[in-house]
Amino acid sequence: MAILVTGGTGFIGSHTSIELIKAGYDVVIVDDYSNSKPLVLDRIEEISGVRPTFYQLNVLDREALRQVFRNEEIEAVIHFAAFKAVGESVEKPLAYYHNNLGGLVAVLEVMAEFDVKKIVFSSSATVYGMDNQSPLTEDLPTSAINPYGYTKVMNEQILRDLYHAHPEWSVMVLRYFNPIGAHPSGLIGEDPQGIPNNIMPYITQVAIGKLDHLNVFGDDYDTPDGTGVRDYIHVVDLAKGHVDAIGYALKNKGLEVVNLGTGEGYSVLDLVTNFEAANDVEIPYEITNRRPGDVATCYADASYAKELMGWQAEHNLADMCRDAWNWQKNNPNGFN
Repeated sequence: MAILVTGGTGFIGSHTSIELIKAGYDVVIVDDYSNSKPLVLDRIEEISGVRPTFYQLNVLDREALRQVFRNEEIEAVIHFAAFKAVGESVEKPLAYYHNNLGGLVAVLEVMAEFDVKKIVFSSSATVYGMDNQSPLTEDLPTSAINPYGYTKVMNEQILRDLYHAHPEWSVMVLRYFNPIGAHPSGLIGEDPQGIPNNIMPYITQVAIGKLDHLNVFGDDYDTPDGTGVRDYIHVVDLAKGHVDAIGYALKNKGLEVVNLGTGEGYSVLDLVTNFEAANDVEIPYEITNRRPGDVATCYADASYAKELMGWQAEHNLADMCRDAWNWQKNNPNGFN
């Protein structure tokens, strides 16, 4: 029996595929390479010693997806495949709703056809919206401030409604905080197309000379140094959280919503100084205007993950900074 990983060559998907293989699972990946490269598969094999079965397809293509379920003995699904850029979602809302909502519905419908009723879903701390106070607990009300965030809120609702109608399902909704870092081998990491939307690849591209300086969006927040505070989590810890979630889903029916974060908040300037110290490089930065929709502080209460699945983050901020730089240094042009 195998675990199907949609979007399995993306940043989090590739790290999760490796941890699944390490934990003894057979892995089948589907991806359309819209935000990744074929080289990722080679790197997964190089790190894990196993080349996952791979199908190039878009999950909206139900017939292609059915063929995967016919060919493989799928036991459970981890669903990563989605568009994820906040700014782009504001410019292209219909594309985001079509892809992110339609993709999940297609996956769930095909799963149901083949009587596969265990899913781990990739959600986000963005569902906590603007009004909740950190540390954020899973029982807080959800809201959103951009189309990307709304797709996650709606996806969670789709899964909740499915579970209420069909309580024989196992549904694990994992809300990620801010994944950074890279595999310690330096063979896989975050490889954004174009100008990075996330802070760590922006910092590493400044460090390697691709970008002149880091733009820090706002230094007048109600935080110790005025810059936004976030809960940064090592992508390998996040990946291991998915392995634990699959283990839980295989043994238990039910719907669980689980934060995956460290439970600690660090500011943008904390991240910069930690990166400089861990890697002995300098990151020039400029303070610029706040981005609309950015909250001052966002970090997890991560206690439920430990209580439910025995999971907790193991890497510290220095590890995250070191591994991110190791990846960028060894792959100045990413997977290109």
